Amino acid sequence: MVTALNGFPPATIKRLVVKIGSALLVDKAGAIRTEWLSGVVADLAARAKAGQQIIVVSSGAIALGARRLALPKGGRGSLDDAQAAAAVGQIALSGHWAQLLGEQGLTAAQMLLTLDDLENRRRYLNAAATLERLLSLNVIPVINENDSVATTEIRFGDNDRLAARIGQAARADAVVLLSDVDGLYTANPHTDPDARLVREVARIDADILAMADGGSGSGMGSGGMASKIAAAQIATGAGAHLAIISGLAERPLSAWENGANGTIFLGQTGKRARKNWLAGRLTVKGWITVDAGAERALGKGNSLLPAGVTAVSGSFARGDVVDIVNAEGRAIARGLAEYDAEDAARIAGKRSEEIAALLGDAVRPALIHRDHMVML
Repeated sequence: MVTALNGFPPATIKRLVVKIGSALLVDKAGAIRTEWLSGVVADLAARAKAGQQIIVVSSGAIALGARRLALPKGGRGSLDDAQAAAAVGQIALSGHWAQLLGEQGLTAAQMLLTLDDLENRRRYLNAAATLERLLSLNVIPVINENDSVATTEIRFGDNDRLAARIGQAARADAVVLLSDVDGLYTANPHTDPDARLVREVARIDADILAMADGGSGSGMGSGGMASKIAAAQIATGAGAHLAIISGLAERPLSAWENGANGTIFLGQTGKRARKNWLAGRLTVKGWITVDAGAERALGKGNSLLPAGVTAVSGSFARGDVVDIVNAEGRAIARGLAEYDAEDAARIAGKRSEEIAALLGDAVRPALIHRDHMVML
């Protein structure tokens, strides 16, 4: 029940990821809101001393660096400016975290990650191992996207989804996204007086997605409510709860613990670690469209056979991650391809005996095996 989870207490939630956006952490002049951040750190310290393991995902590097370098448009006028601002600002950001956590008797560690670090299976496992060791040493990792090298093609673009992926890699029990709104609303609460707060989401369905598309998000930073729902899909798919709460209070975690509003997306169960990684990926190499019969078979836990495939698109090799989409174009599953794109297109819609005639001895029974597939 939400009442038991409100505040994500240390007795229930042993490992917690807290994401802080730049709109909360940095003021309009590009300076750290030190007093507010001190309150957040005090909340984190109280939790750490109660036995909760904490991971912080912190934005703010570009805004800080842009101020120091006197760059126009907050450092976002060009990719070069953003990368330079991030390189300078990251030092200042990590310094603030190290100082404030140190004043509470806590040790901070810095990790800078790109999208590729969590999309590549080996590097994902390396990041997970580093997080595990830091937490075992009672260190608080402070993580940000490595904007000094990230480009449009290889970036998360917002730290909401980064926080969810970190929660997945660290096997966290829960993720908290501090926002400038106090949860998910049925409509934009700033413009619609009938908008209602959704306090608990057991399943992210079309109605929930429509609320995000309807503009109920904050519109601040690089995220917004749509990115927070995407983060919730990643986190809950990995079995972690995710909460959206207001970060506008002086002590936002304490305020939520004491009954302030928030939306909790309840974690799901059942996926193994490899399938969690698959479900949480943000990039795929191609798409395989299936008919209604194949969609039903996948829903029953079967592998994807070529006979049910109606179209293949993208450029992928054997072992690459692809999405399986239904006739309406909705992604229903994700998995590792057993064939490259060219051969997959050749055998689409074919029966086993036809495939053998086309490919000779290089025949595998499934286009995507159920052991390497996850339903979305």
